[in-house]
Amino acid sequence: MTIPSKLKDFLDQKQVSYLALVHPRAYTAQEVAAALHVPGQELAKTVVVQADGRFVLTVLPASYRLNFEKLRATLGAKDVRLATEGEFGKLFPECELGGMAPFGNLYNLPVWVDTSLTRDEEILFNAGTHIDTIKMKYVEFDKLVQPRVSTFADHL
Repeated sequence: MTIPSKLKDFLDQKQVSYLALVHPRAYTAQEVAAALHVPGQELAKTVVVQADGRFVLTVLPASYRLNFEKLRATLGAKDVRLATEGEFGKLFPECELGGMAPFGNLYNLPVWVDTSLTRDEEILFNAGTHIDTIKMKYVEFDKLVQPRVSTFADHL
């Protein structure tokens, strides 16, 4: 397994119960959900946005997409857009580009979770690569990351 040591050490230090899973290489959240045979609602995707020039991690179900009007209101920002891989790649040095886990707290980034994800007992998410995934209870994720929660995504 190739889970970044920063993430693995953090979870182990906090003595959190989690399951590390390996799946065939997948680049989109929907592909990961299909590879793991789980509904898109249970797979949390991490999307990096720029809000008035600052990076923000948004976390939403794979079966949802960002609603930029709602996200602007949520963040109280005038300009919100997807960050490019070139812009955010250096923020997650141990991670494959696009494979970062939703633990912005490990990278000094604010984290916002869409309300729809909080209804799940367990969530799965990329663990730093395009083949590694972690499954854990949502309440444990919430305790560790302490994200802000709001409704900013729409079901596909």
